[in-house]
Amino acid sequence: MNKQLFLLLITPFVLIGQQTQEVWPPEIKSDTSYVFKKTTDIDLNLWVFNPPKNMSNESKPAIVFFFGGGWRSGSPAQFVEHCKYLSARGIVSIVADYRVLTRNNTKAIYCLKDAKSAIRWVRKKAALLGIDPQKIIASGGSAGGHLAAATGTIDAFDEEDEDQEISSKPNAMILFNPVVITSSTPLFEVDQQVAQRLKQTIGVDPFQFSPYNFIDSKTPPTLIFHGDSDGLVPHETVVLFDSKMKKFGNISRLYLYEGEDHAFFNYGRKSNGPFVDTIQKLDQFLVDIGYLNASPNALLN
Repeated sequence: MNKQLFLLLITPFVLIGQQTQEVWPPEIKSDTSYVFKKTTDIDLNLWVFNPPKNMSNESKPAIVFFFGGGWRSGSPAQFVEHCKYLSARGIVSIVADYRVLTRNNTKAIYCLKDAKSAIRWVRKKAALLGIDPQKIIASGGSAGGHLAAATGTIDAFDEEDEDQEISSKPNAMILFNPVVITSSTPLFEVDQQVAQRLKQTIGVDPFQFSPYNFIDSKTPPTLIFHGDSDGLVPHETVVLFDSKMKKFGNISRLYLYEGEDHAFFNYGRKSNGPFVDTIQKLDQFLVDIGYLNASPNALLN
């Protein structure tokens, strides 16, 4: 299979050193928000959507969403509608910020460091959030899907000053058109010129940044949604990821959507048909792995 990773990975939207003029952090109407990490130039927030108060007081699962944008841009607001649905279903639902090139002049490796910090903070604050620290789901789309997958597969790149006794690895992963391969494999070739650009974008050898390379028998249960006409992240990459997961005996479920391009799942696309379909399948997956006890209700009707 001779393929390349396309524009999402190799086309720089801006040069390092340029800044956007957007107001940050964004205004997100959640139940509460917290600063989960302080860096030299920015405080990173996460926004929490809580289940209804009349639900059981038992500790609940949590899901942390990472936005897409090629590690260069994007907004946590991307997954607000997902959080509204899942919080109504009884999951503490969170959208997290992380540093990106256009706002923070950072390489993609810092995106992953921040994503790991977010998972660790959520687990550390389980009592505050009312969650089960052993039922934390990492999710995201595109580059955010990569970050979610990387937190569940790549052991390196934790912040050294954080408590390493608290794991930054999620217990399950839900990935929307994710980047899961960033270096050549026997079945997927990344052009050498593309590989060099990837190294510049990422800040480390792309092999070290590729979730596919680090799948093992302990990789968390995973659900993947992808369009088979995705022009930015070839669908062959997620097929290979799913296949390797199953070879290790892991739970892996892949839905390929015929004729769909990148980001097809987002709220507001095609009268919300793909959004509704993917979130219903997401709901069923969480029922199947024991994170939700009830079958999907009529929230989307």
